[in-house]
Amino acid sequence: MKQTNWIDISQPLTNDMAHFPGDTPFNFSLAYTKKQTGSANIGQMTGSLHTGTHIDAPFHYDTGGKTVDQLDLDIYIGPAVVLDVSHSEKITADTLRKFEFNGAARVLLHTSLPNNPKRFPEKFPDLDPSIAPFLNEKGVKLLGVDMPSVDPPDSKDLATHHALYDNEIFILENLMLDHVTPGNYELIALPLAIDGADGSPVRAVLKPTD
Repeated sequence: MKQTNWIDISQPLTNDMAHFPGDTPFNFSLAYTKKQTGSANIGQMTGSLHTGTHIDAPFHYDTGGKTVDQLDLDIYIGPAVVLDVSHSEKITADTLRKFEFNGAARVLLHTSLPNNPKRFPEKFPDLDPSIAPFLNEKGVKLLGVDMPSVDPPDSKDLATHHALYDNEIFILENLMLDHVTPGNYELIALPLAIDGADGSPVRAVLKPTD
């Protein structure tokens, strides 16, 4: 029986990857080399918690919200459905109504934004806040997108973040879905256990279940 391999849908963390304007860029370097220590290479990294593929904790947009270490890990593991919404620049509840969710509590949206981790896009497809109550009715607990954010980069009110939050839907951003066929999958996208953090990088992977 052929074994099905996991599909990596994460952005590689590289020193030339894009980041939110004004945010801290990712950087990896060797703090000490094996030659220096006599035993091992030792690396270090710096950067925003919202660089690359990452989750937003509610604390990111609500000072009273849960931090990463307080989140239920079951949210980030389990059945997921990948939906192709690349035909639409404005994604609304009506856009999503034509799809079958197959009971998946995790929905990943493949939008029209090409996967390019080295370029921060000037404009994203528009995720209308109306998607939140609709997804809640479908039993969705996690929304993943292949964009840097569920809101425009210049948004101050973060309307879609808050609409999802009000409907108890958590957020996964900056996925790589150009190489993924729409359908049913098993998702693993675990955040790091960073005490008090507003977000976390994840290694997001899918396994087909169709």
